[in-house]
Amino acid sequence: MKLFIGRKRELNELKHLSNTQSPKLVVIKGRRRIGKSRLAEESAKGKTFLNFTGLAPTNAITSQDQRDAFARQFSQNFKLPPLTFMDWSDAFNHLSLHIQDVPTTILFDEISWMGSKDPTFVSKLKVWWDLHLQQFPKLTLIFCGSVSTWIEKNIINSTAFFGRISLQIDLGPLSLPECGQFFKAIGFKGSPYEIFEILSITGGIPWYLEQIDPTEMADANIKRLCFSKEGILVGEFDRIFTDLFNGYGKTHKEIIHSLGDGSKTQSELREDIKYPKSGTFGMLLNDLITCGFITKHYQWSLKTGRLNKQSLYRLSDCYLRFYIKFIEPHRDKIEQGSYQDLAISQLPGWESMMGIQVENILLQNRFLLLKSLGVNPADVKNDNPYVQRKTTRHKGCQIDYLIQTNSRNLFLSEFKFKRRSMGTEIIEAVQDKISRFSPPRGFGIAPVLFHLGDVSDRVYEKSYFYKIIDIADLLESSGEKV
Repeated sequence: MKLFIGRKRELNELKHLSNTQSPKLVVIKGRRRIGKSRLAEESAKGKTFLNFTGLAPTNAITSQDQRDAFARQFSQNFKLPPLTFMDWSDAFNHLSLHIQDVPTTILFDEISWMGSKDPTFVSKLKVWWDLHLQQFPKLTLIFCGSVSTWIEKNIINSTAFFGRISLQIDLGPLSLPECGQFFKAIGFKGSPYEIFEILSITGGIPWYLEQIDPTEMADANIKRLCFSKEGILVGEFDRIFTDLFNGYGKTHKEIIHSLGDGSKTQSELREDIKYPKSGTFGMLLNDLITCGFITKHYQWSLKTGRLNKQSLYRLSDCYLRFYIKFIEPHRDKIEQGSYQDLAISQLPGWESMMGIQVENILLQNRFLLLKSLGVNPADVKNDNPYVQRKTTRHKGCQIDYLIQTNSRNLFLSEFKFKRRSMGTEIIEAVQDKISRFSPPRGFGIAPVLFHLGDVSDRVYEKSYFYKIIDIADLLESSGEKV
């Protein structure tokens, strides 16, 4: 069994669910490689576990091919001679005959692939659940899939399964403490800086982390995975979009490339990729949000605390940004083996890109940021990256992470990722930002520095920042996401 780290909250939810005296239907969705099926398998320890996985989609794959794959796995699970199912109802009903009255977990992995070619798949699945599985109170049926848009449409938001889903889990990357546990467990000897370099590419995606060789330092791992012709992350981008959008993700890719240059509003995005005014553009953005690749950051009125209509869209998937910035432009040379002796740190824009990536990771772990500041989440009115647009009355201002509390405090957070030591120039930069920031009267402003790298004694001596927090400490935090 592979190393399994973290996911305590999700495992506890599944454990409590299994104590109920009725069949359970669970949906686990999330990005490709995020560990959905591994979580399902881990939750089934001590139970009968039956796993059925759909075939990766291609134009040539038919619904019968999917049923044939199901039949082969059926025979393997129950050690039976080869079977053939000509209809999904026959396949499901046949499975019912082999379920026993013992704690059992059945996993339909990549269910979107399994059912995408048969328009009757979902309705037959629903009938099977209603008429055949209700007699098995110790049964947990889990649906997993990387194509979260299909699951949203056909399972979660479908009238067929309305009121039938016992638990829905949206699985995200491992938290920073979980990543810290992982690197410690595999015996990685690199510094916190090197760990964050690796995380800035893998983003805490478990399968990517499992490719790390603990006997190598960060640069050697990055070169092997991303800049050698055999590197598994060289072609990962293509596999992601083929699996998710079946080759029809051209506009999705354009959105990803546009956001690689920085956060944008919906109108800025649409204009950048020259997409006509249409309601379908919002649907495309929602596809990428559902898939876990981009994040919608609501903006708000500091005075009233109400959310604005305008939001910022951010490319929050570290691997995708790294690919379009560093792998894609050099892919031909990488596949020719021309980047074998590459010095990673000498790549143009490397450190600034790492800064953006670490910012992504910190925003995904904002529960840790609040804890390190001593801010109770219940006291937070709003928190997000914040942009103050330039007007005739106000200057423009962009804040890495702004926390507004009910007690009218504003924690203005600056994220810095540097190899070299930071001096008092960081104070000057934040002072300049605050001079352009125009909050309403009556608010307190507490500047905060989250950093990786040395901070000079002069910065501490000036006592300018409310808190200076070394993000290396977050790898060791005992904080659990709630």
